[in-house]
Amino acid sequence: MAEQQIALITGASRGLGLALARVLARSGARVAMVARNAREIEAAAAALRAEGHDAIAVADDVGDPDAAWRIAGQVHALLGTPDLVVHNASALGPVPLVALADTTPATFAATFATNVFGPFALTRALLGSMVMRGRGTFVFISSDAAVEAYPTWGAYGASKAALDHLGRIWAAELEGTGVRVVEIDPGEMDTRMHADAVPDADTATLASPDAVARRIVHAMRLDAVPSGARVSAGRLADTVAAAHPEVA
Repeated sequence: MAEQQIALITGASRGLGLALARVLARSGARVAMVARNAREIEAAAAALRAEGHDAIAVADDVGDPDAAWRIAGQVHALLGTPDLVVHNASALGPVPLVALADTTPATFAATFATNVFGPFALTRALLGSMVMRGRGTFVFISSDAAVEAYPTWGAYGASKAALDHLGRIWAAELEGTGVRVVEIDPGEMDTRMHADAVPDADTATLASPDAVARRIVHAMRLDAVPSGARVSAGRLADTVAAAHPEVA
């Protein structure tokens, strides 16, 4: 990834999204930071601007059916066509987590709206200009809950499984265009979302979002993950080594 690339990150006010925005901005990218809470996302972008980086805040909810075109329009107007889009915003579903039998259809649908429909709609809104230019990368942030059947994680796990397959289909349909789609499972991290899901977790056993973000950005910079692939953050070093032994 070249310097002064344009990166768009959803769910960028905290956790992995914020860490990715910081790493990207500090490596020379111009970043568009998207999140629902206007105060939080503007503060996060302002902190990066105070460091001398180019960062804009986009306050919107990717789960809103009309948000994708608003987000895409604002980013195109203020920065241009993104080189990298990270679909990071996620909803857990009911908290505390409950069994599927206790999950209402409305809550289930709202979880899918953020975790599946939002990335679908935003990818669709941004895709045309990226294909015309012949380059770009979409990163779909997955979860081990997409492949493991964890009790009480039903809405979240089912939505992440759907997101995984959505990414694979986009990758297949975009083959040969120069636009890549990859899926990354970041693993368990010390974030507010993880604390909401597992309040009694030992944080000493959890990965730092900053460390995970650095691994993701390094792998994306080297184009080490092939389009259509799903990789865990813990295996990114091996993926980079296989693709680029000279820099591993």
